[in-house]
Amino acid sequence: MKKRLTFGFGVLVLAAALAGCGGSPGTTATSAPPPATTSPAAPSSAAPTSSAPAASTAAGAEMKVSASSAGQIVVDRKGMSLYFFTKDVKDSGTSACTAACLDAWPIFTTTSDTPAVEGVTGTVGTIASPDGKKHVTLNGMPLYYYAKDKAPGDVTGQGVGGVWYLVSPTGEMIKGAAGSGY
Repeated sequence: MKKRLTFGFGVLVLAAALAGCGGSPGTTATSAPPPATTSPAAPSSAAPTSSAPAASTAAGAEMKVSASSAGQIVVDRKGMSLYFFTKDVKDSGTSACTAACLDAWPIFTTTSDTPAVEGVTGTVGTIASPDGKKHVTLNGMPLYYYAKDKAPGDVTGQGVGGVWYLVSPTGEMIKGAAGSGY
């Protein structure tokens, strides 16, 4: 019995140590949540807000996974859907959505270099926004809100203009799912 506990504890310690390894030089990325001591960030002031409580999750997670009519998607801590813009270039460090585009598609920001996540398996990072904020990325692609999404679970931005798509937990665009944003 004692050997099993010692072995199990050793495996747990090894797994925790390996989880701390990752990322690539010169990037600000994480695939595992940091300790809950980081301060949570609120979405940009133009982002939709809601007084409804988020689905049960760790209070420190800034990004998590939620079920929607489009399947499992990435949402912020309040349950607001996050989107990719097909005109963004992966790993470019910039956003193709500027000026008036940002009124309809506010950026998802953080104050942390390593945003806390729950259930998101893609590589999370940040890039500098034009106003100096930390724009959150997933697999090198910037993340956005849709201003017309008013409540947690809304996915009205899905497919808008054939260039805005929900995000899967692995960091892929969800293009085949039906939404009301067509």
